[in-house]
Amino acid sequence: MLQRAEPQEFDRILSSMCTVPHPAARDAAERFLATNPGDPGTYETVSGLETEAVDYLGEVTGLDDPSGYVASGGTEANVQAVRIARNRADTDDPNVVAPVHAHFSFTKAADVLDVELRTAPAEDYRVNLAAMAELIDEDTVCVVGVAGSTEYGYVDAIPTIAELAHDADALCHVDAAWGGFYLPFTDHDWHFGHADVDTMTIDPHKVGQAAVPAGGLLARDEALLDELAVETPYLESTSQLTLTGTRSGAGVASAVAAMESLWPVGYREQYERSMENARWLADQLRARGHDVVDVELPLVAADLSVPMTDELRERGWRVSKTGAGEMRVVCMPHVTRSMLRSFVADLDWY
Repeated sequence: MLQRAEPQEFDRILSSMCTVPHPAARDAAERFLATNPGDPGTYETVSGLETEAVDYLGEVTGLDDPSGYVASGGTEANVQAVRIARNRADTDDPNVVAPVHAHFSFTKAADVLDVELRTAPAEDYRVNLAAMAELIDEDTVCVVGVAGSTEYGYVDAIPTIAELAHDADALCHVDAAWGGFYLPFTDHDWHFGHADVDTMTIDPHKVGQAAVPAGGLLARDEALLDELAVETPYLESTSQLTLTGTRSGAGVASAVAAMESLWPVGYREQYERSMENARWLADQLRARGHDVVDVELPLVAADLSVPMTDELRERGWRVSKTGAGEMRVVCMPHVTRSMLRSFVADLDWY
């Protein structure tokens, strides 16, 4: 079976938040595949690269002296952020307050960590701040804002969310897993330099064009990461703060290679291309009578009927739907105008 199997091509993938790695990232991933940054005392070179990756992510997110690590992805980073918040808090009944559109990894975090998850409703695709404030109490350990929602690409009011969190002596966590490599080229207030954010998720293996897996967890204060540390008596290093133990250095090295190659000019150019493609597709869909959510980041959600979406999938297009049933197209770096023209032509055929 393996001899005949071929990986999925990207020429008809329209809803994934993963993409084709940058050539330099692919090469770096292959070279560092067998290294283990989970044992930095032994694998010193890849450990140094992880520090470099965190420094790059700090530049992207407005943090001068960043702390953190390269995680397996946004799920691990979000779970770890909730774990930090729970471990530092003085309560036996911790809760986390997040927007209803927060990534499903927060549901996993609540389950694994035995934390109550409270979700505030959205208004115009952003969290309703008044509703969020009502959910916060003395047992709230973390308040979450989303900077680039998975379904619509919208950005919550991060500075206000940070104020709500700190008024309650809770941590503010921002999930910018997907949006983080687009947002530096917008006017949004979303990062450490814009607000009193404590922790952030940002994934190089999404728009950052690193090889999978390469997520990112950042903390404003290194002391926050101490909440995660466990002793590692049989390794050359004495403690470990990651959720996974052994992990491939491929993600670390590829993240550095991608950011070294693309930050900031290449990412800016990609943002501009992706936004042009998203706006073009939105205009094409509106011209055909479909209701389309206004584009904020390069993601298009439109009210195509479920049978039409299923038909497009049968014709080879990998498209998904939002929770409300809209078709969802994510204009990742591999999504070209030519691809979108072919997609619209198939839509017209149907």
